[in-house]
This record gives sequence, C-alpha cells and structure tokens, in this order.
Amino acid sequence: VDISAPEFIFVPADYTVECADDMPMDEAMATDNCGEVTVTVSSETTAGDATGNYTITRTFTATDDAGNSSSATQTISVQDTTAPALTVPADYTTECSEGLVLDLAEAIDACGPTSVSVEVETIPGNGAGNYAVIRTFTATDDAGNSTSATQTITVQDTTTPEFTFVPADYTVECSD
Repeated sequence: VDISAPEFIFVPADYTVECADDMPMDEAMATDNCGEVTVTVSSETTAGDATGNYTITRTFTATDDAGNSSSATQTISVQDTTAPALTVPADYTTECSEGLVLDLAEAIDACGPTSVSVEVETIPGNGAGNYAVIRTFTATDDAGNSTSATQTITVQDTTTPEFTFVPADYTVECSD
C-alpha cells in the first residue's frame, strides 16, 4: 500500500523583482518512492499599494498515482522602485514680443500610470523685456517614485524701438 506522499527535490526559491524585469517561473520537481508523480502549479496574485507592487504566490502540488500529495509554495514579491522616464520640451530663446510656447512634458512608466505636474518660476533680467522662465516638471508614478527635469525659456528684448511720431523739420527765425 502506498501511503507516502511525494517529496519535493526542487522548489524554486522566493525572490523579489522589479515590476518591469523578467520573472522566471521555474517549475518544482518531486519524487515518489512507489511510482509516477505529477506536479501541478496554481498562482494567486495579491495586489499591493500600487499597480507595480504585488505578490505572486505559486503553490506546487505533487501527487502520486495513489492519490497521496504534498505541497510547497514560492513567493515572488514584485516592486515598483523605478521612477518614470520624463521628457521635457527643449530650452529655447524668444523675443519678448513673441508669445511663449508652453509645450507639455511626457512621462512613461514601465509599471503603471503617471502624472506630471509643472511649477513655473520667472527670474527677472536686466530690463523689462529680459527675463527667464524656469519650468520644473515632476513625473510621479502611482507607487510614489518621481523624477524631475527643467526647461528654461530665455526671453530677450533685442528689437530696437521705433518712432511712432517724429515732428517735421522746420526753419525758425532766431528771434522766434
């Protein structure tokens, strides 16, 4: 009579991985003292506090042809610790009479959604038409990872003034 359950000879080790990395899903192996062994696997995913943070629990069940079984588990912890990639508009210089082009930044994250915020600071120059606009963009993913980059818009007054009225030439008597 076969009353002994199969024994595992290999169970994949627990590990932690970045959400964008490959996750090896190795199989477990078991042996039995009286016959063939079938190993099945079931997986359960438990959500974490962000799209890229979760746990996979893999349960391996080894069953022999007499119906005896044993189980083992592997836990894979998936984490999002990488900040989103942020692309900001290029720095540029413009004439003060031109309108500012305020393009948006773009962010992508390998594991989940991102949001982009912008803070604007104006730094005065040496005249009313000379100043700089510093735009600091911050991309944050739903796991709280963030990255920042800046765009500098230099505004210059290089246009000479134009007269709108010039009195006409005239001749006058010195006593006038």
